[in-house]
Amino acid sequence: MNPFKPLDEKKLSWFHWKSMITTGMGVFTDGYDLSSIGLVVLTVLSYFGITQKSPDYVLYTSLISGSALIGAVIGALIFGFLSNMGRKKFYGIDVSLLTVGATLQAFVTSPIELVLVRLLLGIGVGADYVLSPMIMAEHSNAKDRGKLIALGFGLFWGFGATTAAILYLALSAIGLSPDLIWRIVLAAGAIPAASVIYLRRKIPETPRYLGRIKGDIIGLKNVINEVTGQDVTISKDLKDNNSLRYYFSKDWRTFLAASLLWFLFDIVAYSGILFGPSLIAKSLGVNSGVFQLYNEALFIVPGGLTAIAFIDRVGRKPLQTIGFVGMALSLFAFSIYKNLAGMYFSVLIALGLYGLYNFFMQAGPGSISASGLLGVELSPTKVRGLVQSYTVAAGRIGATLAAFVFPALFFAYGEAFAVGFLGSIALVSAIITLLFIPETKEKPLEEISGEMVVTA
Repeated sequence: MNPFKPLDEKKLSWFHWKSMITTGMGVFTDGYDLSSIGLVVLTVLSYFGITQKSPDYVLYTSLISGSALIGAVIGALIFGFLSNMGRKKFYGIDVSLLTVGATLQAFVTSPIELVLVRLLLGIGVGADYVLSPMIMAEHSNAKDRGKLIALGFGLFWGFGATTAAILYLALSAIGLSPDLIWRIVLAAGAIPAASVIYLRRKIPETPRYLGRIKGDIIGLKNVINEVTGQDVTISKDLKDNNSLRYYFSKDWRTFLAASLLWFLFDIVAYSGILFGPSLIAKSLGVNSGVFQLYNEALFIVPGGLTAIAFIDRVGRKPLQTIGFVGMALSLFAFSIYKNLAGMYFSVLIALGLYGLYNFFMQAGPGSISASGLLGVELSPTKVRGLVQSYTVAAGRIGATLAAFVFPALFFAYGEAFAVGFLGSIALVSAIITLLFIPETKEKPLEEISGEMVVTA
């Protein structure tokens, strides 16, 4: 029998939920850290004397917004390589970096210092995006893997962003100085990160790593027993002796498609995450905190719940394709409406159209590509960490480009053009998903990737 069959067939248990929370809190922190800067970036710039009339306004807007994303590329590549030395071995370092980086933001004295601190924070984000989905997937059962990752890495991100908006509004409501508010909002990201350092150090090593990379049969048996309560008999070595080149030469097209989809998705998503609460909200005359909370509560969280309900029923491929098409149509509609409505313009209609973009984003690719699901499901155990690091790095590069390209397009060609450009990218992404991504729902990881497992 397949030695991983007890794991694949195990019904949802407290172990799965505890693992999801332990891994998901890192993504909660990522969502908090990467969205909170969008709430306060204009206040930060004003504090340091940088206004729209300053020659370096667009540069600093992009650097402060995008430095964590650049750090995430670095963190993903480093920890993707290290993950083949042990998934658990480096787990906890990621949230420790998040804790330190978030705390230091409260003490910066210049915009350059904030850029550097957020670069450090971003390294932790990149590490977490590699390690957390991979550890969750390698511990999960086949039937519920999609919803666990969609909840832990899709919806938890939204919960983090919502928390940032609520804190921002609460501090504003009690009358604190804006200069104090931005420091508190940014530094508070240290709290959820620090809360799971201990839990992450106690989580067991993944059975797939122990069997397929390390070749530790005794450790593998112990973890399977801990997770499922079953003893397995394994009479042969499970260690994968295929080279990395073997898997990359065989499956490079699939790996490239997964990376390209996260790259394109993050261009679209992070243009909204970083500049929705500032540039878009300002153009509508809406408070940035209200704008963020409105979108999270009415569109992003419902979108995430939709993904959880259907990801293991409908499947990854149709859900992501529909999501990208919905994003494109919503962005086109928002762009056209804002450009042509004239005297009949309604803020509520504009908010609704923009909100639908957020709903389809989270109901589709935000809970699939951007949760790391494609990278961990489509790659064999031996190269899973590397493939995941490439998909994460591709996504963060896309997000970094968004930090520079979207404000440049916005100020040079106007809001309608910039938003329409994002819609075009979403439409291309739908086509790539439809043509190049196989369906993976309810299948064991080894079956999806074509990985040859020695049976016992």
